[in-house]
Amino acid sequence: MQFKIDTKEKIVLFRLEEPELNANLAAELEKAVFGIPDLEDKNLVLDLHSLQSADENGLKAIFAVYNRQYERGLSAAVAHLRAPLSAALSEKYPEMLNVVPTESEAIDMVMMEDLERELDLGE
Repeated sequence: MQFKIDTKEKIVLFRLEEPELNANLAAELEKAVFGIPDLEDKNLVLDLHSLQSADENGLKAIFAVYNRQYERGLSAAVAHLRAPLSAALSEKYPEMLNVVPTESEAIDMVMMEDLERELDLGE
């Protein structure tokens, strides 16, 4: 599986460089993302600009990666997901809210959630 990782101050940007996410690649995606040490304390932006198709296992892996960040008290967003995949993901996982058209919107979204958490802790 091909991907690129860009680590920023509060965000890890994971760019999947695959056109298809099937059962085999889904397991690799989870292993690759879960293995990023910086994700212990950083938010995740999952850039899926290359992804053209995903089977049920692929959708499940995207959700698992996304949801794990929230379980840790962090944020995640998915960017550049094609409309049919976005619709399939929303139908299967309606609680997955942060699916946006661009990387900059995804970064803005996770940073806003991060700020909200900081403000809530300060009260």
